[in-house]
Amino acid sequence: MGDNILRELVYGRGAHADPIACVEDVSAELAARTVADYPHSIWQIVEHMSYWMDYDLGKVAGENRPYPEKAIESWPAHPSPAADQGRAEQWRVAIQRFVDLLAQVARLSESDAAELARKVQCPGPGQSRRESTVHAVLWQIAAHNSYHAGQIALLRRQFGAWPPARGGDTW
Repeated sequence: MGDNILRELVYGRGAHADPIACVEDVSAELAARTVADYPHSIWQIVEHMSYWMDYDLGKVAGENRPYPEKAIESWPAHPSPAADQGRAEQWRVAIQRFVDLLAQVARLSESDAAELARKVQCPGPGQSRRESTVHAVLWQIAAHNSYHAGQIALLRRQFGAWPPARGGDTW
């Protein structure tokens, strides 16, 4: 049965940008580019979303990972914008990891009501303990990704690279 609305939002339906379309046609050079007064590149945003999806899916699977002490721990260092031999492959790998994690979230959103209602231990800042449900964790992932997909869309507009090849709102 699952949550069809959640599954659709994972892939950016309605007012939400499609996170895969936002990155699949971006070159490694563009992904590593930054703009003045903004701290992150598209590449970093993708890696940050992957970090949190992996972290949250680990919680759902029962892993007991510590919560990062500082927010910067969930952000990778800037990749070099220089076009070296391995850069394109590294970016391809980052995109594939992102796509794979989205697929895991989408599959989990199709779970039955009992699985979606299952309690999950969610450490927070200072390793405080709180309890959530699988369903709530998945909605948090979708909301987090939607926020950052919007940032990617705006960065692409800054770079003159919007809309994506598969299309997207041009505002």
